[in-house]
Amino acid sequence: MHILSLPILFLFAVLGSSAGFLAGLLGIGGGVILVPLFLVIFGLAGFSPDIIVHAAFGTSLAIIIPTSVSSTLGHRKRGNVDWHQVGFLALGGIVGALIGAALAARLSGDWLKGLFGMMQILVGVKMFLFKPHLPPIRDERVSALPLLAVGLLGGAFSAFFGVGGGVVAVPLMVIALQLPIQLAVGNSSALIVISSLTGALSYIAHGWEIPDLPAFSLGYVNLLVAAIVAPFSILCARLGVRVASRTAHAKLVSIFSLLLVLIGLRMIYQGFF
Repeated sequence: MHILSLPILFLFAVLGSSAGFLAGLLGIGGGVILVPLFLVIFGLAGFSPDIIVHAAFGTSLAIIIPTSVSSTLGHRKRGNVDWHQVGFLALGGIVGALIGAALAARLSGDWLKGLFGMMQILVGVKMFLFKPHLPPIRDERVSALPLLAVGLLGGAFSAFFGVGGGVVAVPLMVIALQLPIQLAVGNSSALIVISSLTGALSYIAHGWEIPDLPAFSLGYVNLLVAAIVAPFSILCARLGVRVASRTAHAKLVSIFSLLLVLIGLRMIYQGFF
C-alpha cells in the first residue's frame, strides 16, 4: 500500500491517538509506543527495509517536538521549570543528541531494532519495579557540570533510540541531583524539546542523500506522518491524563510494563536472530 492510501492514513491517525492516550494515561514518553508501531506500519506503507528503523526513529523525534513543547508550557504555568538549569541541560542535550543520532546512523536497522528491544525491556522492568521512595531533597541550586552531564546522557539516549529521553533524565535529576520530582519532570520536558529537535534535524541530515526515500520525506523524517500523528497524539494525551485519575493506575502500569517486555523480546529476536 502507498503512504497516501486511506487505510495507511487511518492507521497513522489511530497510532497517534493511541500513543498520546497511553502516554497521558501511564506517564511515559510517546516514542516508546510510536517506534515499534512505526516499524510495522512503515513496512505496510512500502518503506524500504533498509531505512524503516532509521525513519521510525527520526519521525518519532519530529513528533515528540510539539508534544514536548505542549508539556513544557503546562509545567511552566505551574512553576516547575528552572530556566537557568534548563540552559545547561539543553547545551548537554544538543551535544548528546548529535552523538546519539550519528551513532544510530552508522548502525544497521537490525542492530538498532535489537538494541531498542533491550531498551524496551529495561523501561518495562523499571515501570514494574519502581517505587516512588525519593531521596531527601536538598538545595535546588545545582552546578553547571552535573546538569551538562544529565543533558548529554538524556540527549544521546533520546536521539539514539528516537524517544523522549525523560526515562533517563528524570531519574538522574531526582536521584543524582536530588531535585524535586515536579521540577525534574518540568526540566526534562524542556530538555526533550531541544534534544528531540536536534535529533530530528540530525536524522534529516544523515538521511539526506539516501536514494528512493518515501514520499514526503526529508532524510529519515517523514513530514506527512509527523503532521498526521502529532495533533492526534497531543489531543489524546490530555484525555489519557483525565482517565488516569479515575482508574486503577498501578494495575495498568503493571500490565503495560509486561507488554513492553514482550515487545522488547520480539524486537531482540527480529534484530539479532
